[in-house]
Amino acid sequence: MIATQQFGRIGHMSTKTIFGAAALGNVTQYDADKTLELLIQHGINHIDTAASYGDSEDRIKPWFSNGRRDRFFLATKTGERTYAAARDQIRMSLKRMGVDQIDLIQLHNLVDQAEWDIAMGPDGALQACIEAQQAGLVKHIGVTGHGLQVAKRHYESLERFDFESVLLPYSYIMMQNPQYAADFEKLLNRCRERNVAVQTIKAIVRRPWADGADRYTATWYEPLLEQEHIDAAVHWVFGRKGVFLNTVGDIAVLPRVFDAAERYVHAPSDLAMQQLLKHQTMAPLFVD
Repeated sequence: MIATQQFGRIGHMSTKTIFGAAALGNVTQYDADKTLELLIQHGINHIDTAASYGDSEDRIKPWFSNGRRDRFFLATKTGERTYAAARDQIRMSLKRMGVDQIDLIQLHNLVDQAEWDIAMGPDGALQACIEAQQAGLVKHIGVTGHGLQVAKRHYESLERFDFESVLLPYSYIMMQNPQYAADFEKLLNRCRERNVAVQTIKAIVRRPWADGADRYTATWYEPLLEQEHIDAAVHWVFGRKGVFLNTVGDIAVLPRVFDAAERYVHAPSDLAMQQLLKHQTMAPLFVD
């Protein structure tokens, strides 16, 4: 089984691997059910989805209707920036999943300055999240993001509001960017000071899809596919104490990520990761 650790000051003992339900965005209910059963098999107890993940929230609903809701910490996201739109989207997410309460609502991909100003303003999405929390519709509030500026932006977000979780990219190749690495470490230190949960994404990115490439997975990037390569990428993330790894957005690749997580003993060496980068001709997903 996959190990658990405390999800920041929220206190939930979440599995170190969190199921990224973006993988359910474009699959049949039959395939979604089979995928969700894998969570039971591997002891996964934390699901992370978003209103914008295609059919993901709808696919979760029938599975929860069978009495499984209480087994999971449930997180979703709103990508809306204004108060009214976020308020409505949060309630729609509850309806789509057939639940009375969400454990964690997150402001989705909040990095752009103009969007940040709106969402964090007096008539912004954050206010809708706070009101939903006060109404008992959500328990906790977090923030997520992509790109090279996200760590810096999350730090600023934590200065503006006491978010209980953050989510951002973290991989060996991302951390070869000196500025991103410095921003990530600064953010991680602040999260440790405040006991904020840190979720990481894009662990098994090989490189961006080449123009005209045959996209043989559902991920929006080309992932690592061989088990030994996924092992190295996953185990490297696990080597950073306290962080969580959110899984891949393809149900066919997902079992390999779970398998790697279950077999973690120690992180690979820097030399091993350098060899992986070279042999897999890896390239960073984000360049600006």
